Amino acid sequence: MSPETATNQGDETTVEDVTGLTAELIESITDALDQENFDKVHDLISPIHSADVADIISLISPSQRSLFVDATRGILDPEVLADLEEDVLEAVIEQLGPVEAAAAVAELDTDDAVELFEELDEDDREELLQAVPEAERGQIEQALGYPEDSAGRLMQRDLISVPAFWTIGQTIDHLRESDDLPDEFYEIFIVDPAHKPIGSIPLNLAMRSKRPVVVSDIARDEPILIPVDMDQEDVAFLFQQYDMTSGPVIDEAGRLMGVIMVDDIVDVIHEEAEEDIMHLAGLSEGNIYSTVLDTTKARFSWLLVNLVTAIAASVVIAQFDAAIEKIVALAILMPIVASMGGNAGTQAMTVAVRALAMRELTETNANRFVSKELLVGVVNGIIFAVLAGVLAGLWFTDARLGGVIAAAMVINMIVAGLGGVLVPIGFGKFGIDPAIAASVFVTTITDVVGFLAFLGLAAAFLL
Repeated sequence: MSPETATNQGDETTVEDVTGLTAELIESITDALDQENFDKVHDLISPIHSADVADIISLISPSQRSLFVDATRGILDPEVLADLEEDVLEAVIEQLGPVEAAAAVAELDTDDAVELFEELDEDDREELLQAVPEAERGQIEQALGYPEDSAGRLMQRDLISVPAFWTIGQTIDHLRESDDLPDEFYEIFIVDPAHKPIGSIPLNLAMRSKRPVVVSDIARDEPILIPVDMDQEDVAFLFQQYDMTSGPVIDEAGRLMGVIMVDDIVDVIHEEAEEDIMHLAGLSEGNIYSTVLDTTKARFSWLLVNLVTAIAASVVIAQFDAAIEKIVALAILMPIVASMGGNAGTQAMTVAVRALAMRELTETNANRFVSKELLVGVVNGIIFAVLAGVLAGLWFTDARLGGVIAAAMVINMIVAGLGGVLVPIGFGKFGIDPAIAASVFVTTITDVVGFLAFLGLAAAFLL
């Protein structure tokens, strides 16, 4: 059944329909593993893409994973290793052993091999690296010598470059006769005698041009060049901004060193987005495959910071213990003020962090963005102040109490909006990733201000 037919019948086409990675398939593989029917395992995975095989390895239990590795020794596509999560990869590499794993790594493109090595701890990385054949090892070591998350780590060395005086015919003949072409490429780079890129030709344009045409006559001048030490997030921005499918990487002298492909940038965008989500939740790292100990370590530090900030909010509350003791309603209504401020601050902070990451929020429009969030805080503050004030007044039959919570709500919503914007901007100015610490500080600000405003106004006007 075609996707169109399925849709017309009301059955939405899913990712599983396209990839074939269904629960039934995984169950069939696990059953075959339990029965140690390795031939059936081979038949089941042979038509599956390497990325989907990597997902299967991650989804099955550790004992079944061990059987799977034994069942697929010698036939497993090396690309599978490049798609495995860190904790799963380490277990698979350990079971394969350095010699077999190194043979698989040698078949990967440099960028994929480097990504694999980045997932390993230092001891495993060194042991595996020593087992890799010398030619591939040199390229991997050189790439690992560049800063982490830099263009040098992302680039692959295999590319197509030709001199400016060649014709399209010479270029095509070179491609046909060469035994050392990249597996995939989208552009042909034109270089000068010093091997500096001076232009590029998209592959579709090269294929439509006549053989006598000189490549320099149809090349795109001044290609967007990527310094080898550029941060991967900045590289991803260039690809997004200029709709690039590949980008030339140059060294300090401007010489062409490698090329970054769009598939690697998709991985970077996913990685950066995942990292920001983790940071917003107060997590430094970790995934569902991590051990209990590793997961506990990853979450401990920011939970400790949260404890300290929560104590700070409690200290504020403690200053008004007499007021709370006399007016029990204050204890009942306090969470409303704090919760509304916290949510408003998180909303503003999320928008600000995303805008900073996407380079939509800069010094040019920062004042305008802050003013907007201030006005949003004022408007929302007034609206919810009326709602909360009326509710509290009717609930406790005390108009003054309703007025106090209304005033506190306005104050906290305004501060929440400003804090949600100014805290990420401030961290960004000091070179600190705003996604890492902004949420803790914004929450603390809204809690402290909310409690202080509500209890302070209550102490002043109700006692």
